[in-house]
Amino acid sequence: MTVRRVMGTETEYGILAPGVTGANSTVLSTQIINAYAALQNSGSGQAGGARWDYSDEAPLTDARGWQMSRDEADPSQLTDSTGALDAEAVALSGRRGVESDLYNEGPLSTGVLMNMVLRNGARLYVDHAHPEYSGPEVTNPRDAVIWDKAGDAVVLAAARRVGQTPGLDPVNLYKNNTDNKSVSYGSHENYLMPRQLPFNRISSGLIPFFVSRQVICGAGRVGLGPDGSRPGYQISQRADFFEAEVGLETTIRRPIINTRDEPHATSDKYRRLHVIIGDANLSEVSTYLKLGTTSLVLDLIEHDAAPAIELSQPVHALQAISHDPSLQTAVHLKDGRTLTALELQRIYYEAADKHCNREGPPDDDTAEVLRRWGSLLDVLEEDPMEAAAQIDWVAKLKLLESYRRRDGLAWDDARLGLIDLQYADIRPEKGLYHRLAARSQMERLVTDEQIAAAVSEPPHDTRAYFRGKCIDRFGSEVVGASWDSVIFELPNRRRLQRIPTREPLRGTRELTGGLFDTSATAEEFIEQLLGAGA
Repeated sequence: MTVRRVMGTETEYGILAPGVTGANSTVLSTQIINAYAALQNSGSGQAGGARWDYSDEAPLTDARGWQMSRDEADPSQLTDSTGALDAEAVALSGRRGVESDLYNEGPLSTGVLMNMVLRNGARLYVDHAHPEYSGPEVTNPRDAVIWDKAGDAVVLAAARRVGQTPGLDPVNLYKNNTDNKSVSYGSHENYLMPRQLPFNRISSGLIPFFVSRQVICGAGRVGLGPDGSRPGYQISQRADFFEAEVGLETTIRRPIINTRDEPHATSDKYRRLHVIIGDANLSEVSTYLKLGTTSLVLDLIEHDAAPAIELSQPVHALQAISHDPSLQTAVHLKDGRTLTALELQRIYYEAADKHCNREGPPDDDTAEVLRRWGSLLDVLEEDPMEAAAQIDWVAKLKLLESYRRRDGLAWDDARLGLIDLQYADIRPEKGLYHRLAARSQMERLVTDEQIAAAVSEPPHDTRAYFRGKCIDRFGSEVVGASWDSVIFELPNRRRLQRIPTREPLRGTRELTGGLFDTSATAEEFIEQLLGAGA
């Protein structure tokens, strides 16, 4: 048993133009994408990124064995095509600065850019009126933290560029999940799994785990209910927005288990588990354990060793647990027992620990996740506030309680909501998380140097290396890219050359690094690549 598998994160950032009444969030989001393109392309051809290729997208395929019709689908589910937003649409929205150089720099200036693939292998695009960064594929939770944090650095650089562009108003970005006005936006995870595993076994094994997982990776939120109108504080920003146990949707009738069957890999061999229930984390420990513990539970399920637990009312349990930061709430199981979230997590932890050590000591990555998981559960059982340096919801609650004591604030005081928002501000000089981290009050797992390198460098041990290096080395010849392929337009060929990348563990530096090093042109690279079969 091991924690290692192909995995990745996606983050939709909250976006706001302070002082601009009625600002169009989609337009603001396009400014972020175009600002980053302008930064990357300045003086370097198209090395900063390539357009997204939608040909392999299939968002309406359900893992339970059927296809939803496009007529039945909510428009938000149709992610296999890009929305149209040209300069005229921007102008009609009432925004200034359409004529800005932001939209007119380099080869990417043919209209308003909504979507691009970066040279670190990630995707940056507009999704449901938010800028979204989808990190490149990695093979372990520590790398997931590094390239997730690289996303924060990417959008921060873009936001700073927008603020420096004449004619555009400054925008602020927040790594959170709700505007507290009944709108929620996602922070998703993806895990590669074997196709032959029955999906009902996946969902039954994961539901109790996901319902209770928030105690180690919740981001914390002021206000209860979708609109946050009921006073109080809760563990998860996303919990109140879920309505179903299992389903295909992601923005309406949100399910605990998402059935979207879009593997982005060899379809008869793999499935991609698309997890939509997590919060957006700034804490590196929370992100690390969110990915690491989930990977271990998936390994338990794959080996038919997951705990046999059935919750009576999973959606109700999810929200009841979130609404109780004391962690004392017990939820009902179908067998008549009642268990707290910590007790549920302890059951999963002990099953994973037993399974991982069954045939000798586990690998280092797995041992570290197990050690941190068990240790954190011990701390939470003793006193949740002692986990403030590791968990976002506890760190935020500790801050809020200090303001409440100092100023005598009730939970419905608007000032607490502003503190909640400021915690998620991605600007290091403004964000409360970043201030805590700068004072060594948040535990760090990776370095600023690792994050800075990951902004432009892809992971070395997945196909993201091939994708990112193609854009970095031969960007002017790359006309499209996706998780599944990279498309070249070569001067001496009449047709586009599509290079499939359906095996996530091929296209690594070990397999293709030498070809990049020895190829002077894209055409030479393609000839060597096709000849080598890398």
